[in-house]
Amino acid sequence: MIKNPGESGFDLADTFIHLSDGGSAESIPVDAEFWEKIGSRKELHEGRLMGAFRVSEDPSHWEMHPEGDEILYLVSGSMDVILREQNEERVVALRNSGVCVVPRGTWHRQVVHGPCEFVFITPGKGTQHRPI
Repeated sequence: MIKNPGESGFDLADTFIHLSDGGSAESIPVDAEFWEKIGSRKELHEGRLMGAFRVSEDPSHWEMHPEGDEILYLVSGSMDVILREQNEERVVALRNSGVCVVPRGTWHRQVVHGPCEFVFITPGKGTQHRPI
């Protein structure tokens, strides 16, 4: 059972959910240092992490998840997911309610066409980033 941080629902952009391999779900508060310290948070390395981002510009990096596939669900807006596969780029266009599965070990980034919100479900362990 998920442990809610309050009496009502919460915002996935401020509080992520850790979905453990054992079937439990736990809320994880997100602060400015969350991504900086995730490598040392061993309790988040197993299972999946679920959260949301609100963005209006392209991220400045590529990322890759060696431990499993990532799911991106576009709630609103318009963006493209660029997948780097065998030294070629493939574009997956996401529009309102679009979904993309990023295969394990695939470098990827987003191109944002205006304000959008998306939900991610991703394995945290081993995630890598590199500048564009």
